Amino acid sequence: MAGRGVTWLGTPTFPKAARTALADPQLRANLRNATTTIRGKRADAVAELPDWEPLRRAGEAIKDQVLGDLDTYLERLEAAVTARGGIVHWARDADEANEIVLRLTREAGAEEVVKVKSMATAEIGLNEALAEGGVRAVETDLAELIVQLGEDRPSHILVPAIHRNRAEIREIFRREMPDVPEDITDEPKELAEAARRHLRQKFLTAKVAVSGANFAVADSGSIVVVESEGNGRMCLTLPETLITVMGIEKVVPTWSDLEVFLQLLPRSSTAERMNPYTSIWTGVTPGDGPKNFHLVLLDNGRTDTLADEVGRQALRCIRCSACLNVCPVYERTGGAAYGSVYPGPIGAILTPQLLGEDVDKQARSLPYASSLCGACFEVCPVRIDIPEVLVHLRAQAVEAKNKTSPEAVAMSALAWAMGDARRWAATQRIAGIGRLLSRGGRISSLPWPGSKWTSSRDLPAPPKETFRAWWRRTRG
Repeated sequence: MAGRGVTWLGTPTFPKAARTALADPQLRANLRNATTTIRGKRADAVAELPDWEPLRRAGEAIKDQVLGDLDTYLERLEAAVTARGGIVHWARDADEANEIVLRLTREAGAEEVVKVKSMATAEIGLNEALAEGGVRAVETDLAELIVQLGEDRPSHILVPAIHRNRAEIREIFRREMPDVPEDITDEPKELAEAARRHLRQKFLTAKVAVSGANFAVADSGSIVVVESEGNGRMCLTLPETLITVMGIEKVVPTWSDLEVFLQLLPRSSTAERMNPYTSIWTGVTPGDGPKNFHLVLLDNGRTDTLADEVGRQALRCIRCSACLNVCPVYERTGGAAYGSVYPGPIGAILTPQLLGEDVDKQARSLPYASSLCGACFEVCPVRIDIPEVLVHLRAQAVEAKNKTSPEAVAMSALAWAMGDARRWAATQRIAGIGRLLSRGGRISSLPWPGSKWTSSRDLPAPPKETFRAWWRRTRG
């Protein structure tokens, strides 16, 4: 099933959205400050571990093992959750998952739910679906709360409000929180205190909580959420009903396997040696925590992605966001330009694959949102070769294009010329005329169809002497 809800309707293609983002100096300054700081801290945290590379390879191997036998591990997980008093639901797509959560919420008699940070629920548009059903969803992660109150879009996997500075957040709080002091400043302590007071009442009155999951242990049926603020702990313990929406690729076989990821994730994401809060629950326990636990296993394009031998490695992702923080393209455009719940390099390969047959012009533009510098692969804790998948998806995009497009015709002509030494030599002589159009060794303007290239980048001027001519002249 295709991944409905992964992209935001009405979003322009990446080149157009990026042009808009690049024209916003405040946005670029906020992003540069944040990503530079996180990047430096992560490098220090990783350097502390002498066995970091073996850990990466262990994470890669475990994820590949799971993906190679996913049905077996999911059935094992379902049996373990059921045996411990939980109820497992299977959702093929966003519509099914939203219907399940809305039905369970109504059965619990709740008109409002609290949520702990979950990209899976953002992927399926759960908040909007609940609102249509008369249920209000309250984000409890501080950054998610800022995005929700600001009627904004998240722009980072780990720090959804990374594009906002403190002054902007203060204005959002003053405008949207009825009980916030009029004289609140933009000091982090005051902003955090205002959010804490706002959320405390929500935690204490909510009947239903909705969470995501970082991992699920197949052997025991245990679900794991890692976070930094403690809001997750409140959501996972106080309400009577807990509903977890989890992508099917999040399962790990055993507790020993979980140990590997609990080392990889915090250092890659927040540059911490361990997460401040790691919450783990297994079914239900009388007198302790929620009385009802439901696990919604979400496909939404994942089995189609699994069928692609090159692209399936994207499903190893543990949502650490390290690839975003080192990407020169992301640092300048921000996450909103990607038009997807999953921004940055990982979003550029995950989004088109989850969409599958529903991939559109906007999603097809995402594999080109990269410089192919390879920095994302170097920092990925589970060794996803993002550049390899980007090139793979670009090849698919080219195959899907009209064979008579200007690009296809130009590539065919170039292949014909390069297929014969004499034809190529003649082509080089003709191309030498291009030096007449150059200024300072660069060509900035060509007539159509060459203008489609020079409208966004320059061409180097053809050399006065080709390599072959130089070789003949200097080597006889």
